[in-house]
Amino acid sequence: MEASKPLQTTAGDACGPEEEAKKMAAAAQDVNHLTDIRLVVLGWRWPGKSLTGNTILGREEFHLERAAEFCVKRQADVGARQVTVVDTPGWFSTQDTPASYKQELVRGASLCPPGPHAFLLVIPVGMFTEVDRVRIEEHVSLFGEQVWKHTIVVFTWADVLRTISIERYIRREGKELQWVLEKCKKRYFVINNSIPLFEEHPQVGHLLKKVEKMVAEEEGHYNLEVEKKSLEENKNAAKEVRDLGARPKQNSGLDLSKTKEVESLSSE
Repeated sequence: MEASKPLQTTAGDACGPEEEAKKMAAAAQDVNHLTDIRLVVLGWRWPGKSLTGNTILGREEFHLERAAEFCVKRQADVGARQVTVVDTPGWFSTQDTPASYKQELVRGASLCPPGPHAFLLVIPVGMFTEVDRVRIEEHVSLFGEQVWKHTIVVFTWADVLRTISIERYIRREGKELQWVLEKCKKRYFVINNSIPLFEEHPQVGHLLKKVEKMVAEEEGHYNLEVEKKSLEENKNAAKEVRDLGARPKQNSGLDLSKTKEVESLSSE
């Protein structure tokens, strides 16, 4: 009977705990990796919204000087991914947003079927008020309640903080801003839009990985068709409540005739 030969190993097979951990981390990243990423950018007019879209794509695709009334969709290869960005009409800070703008805003999600992987809610660093919170809720809720699970807050103009950290800024602004972040499951990102577009932007890759992680955690992208159905059901339910409230009480005609009889008897 032949003695069993010892199992031969190569240098590549042997690895310590650190190498094994690195391999597992790389494998996890590969699982989350998306070959294409679809983004919809939301926010006020002039908060750095269009500029953020340009930063992500690495070139000037959205004209900063235009006051957008319509959605604009652009694509570019970013790293090993094809990235689609939809820039939406910005809403006003104090004025009511026209209904046509709101309709166009919602249409942005349909421009990247079957639905965007993430909504990037662009908020410029500065004083954040209750009015700002209400305006965000008013416009983001147009996409349905589930939209918050697929939303990342992107802070722009953070250079004004100088030595103040973004965490301290969030605490300083109080419950209004913290409410928004709670709705987004505290997903936020700080982006520097001052780096020239022709240079490789170190933050864009990190932002896209954050999007991939969110998609993995939420088990998919924002489903436009499901949300449309949900919004329509809510609208119909609200209409039924209004109709029920407007109906006259039962037997109201009988009660009215009895009242007339009493009036008739009292006059005799």
